[in-house]
Amino acid sequence: MLTLPNLLTLSRIFAVPLLAFFLWWPGWELGYAIGFVLYSIIGITDYLDGYLARAQGTVSKLGQFLDPIADKIMVASIILVLTAQGFLRGPVMGDFHVIAGLIILVREITVSGLREFLAGLQVSVPVTKLAKWKTTFQLLSLGALIFSGATPQWLATVGETTFNVSHTIGIWSLWGAAILTLVTGWDYLRVGLKHMD
Repeated sequence: MLTLPNLLTLSRIFAVPLLAFFLWWPGWELGYAIGFVLYSIIGITDYLDGYLARAQGTVSKLGQFLDPIADKIMVASIILVLTAQGFLRGPVMGDFHVIAGLIILVREITVSGLREFLAGLQVSVPVTKLAKWKTTFQLLSLGALIFSGATPQWLATVGETTFNVSHTIGIWSLWGAAILTLVTGWDYLRVGLKHMD
């Protein structure tokens, strides 16, 4: 049951409180640098656990259960902490960027519920290429936002507006993920609605 892939998945779950700790103080550049390294390690283990499970033929029900939960716990925790610490605030639209985070969180909860409902009907919903792009944008955005806390001096000026480069990349990638989230979420919802009375 506790194979190496499953242990890697569990390590991702247990690493989330530690990651939240390093991101809790927005002025602590070293903490954000450590948080970025930890976030990168979590991302690598996310890839490794699936790869090893398939390569070793040890894909398990526990792993299939834990893997999406680990992803959602990490994404939700980071979005909440970064929102609380003001990282989803931008020079142009202010706090409006929080809406992108909300879209992602609502979609994750909705799709989890749909998957659970459809699993009871023995209907599987495969992950689409567009959903993988959504995940890529999401991971890039959260990584860039964390990195911006470690590099507040990485600034650029366009016209009269000065902005942090990695923060700006993170904010706009988050909106890209939110838009793809709406599209893929609707795809999942359409499949679910076909099986509802």
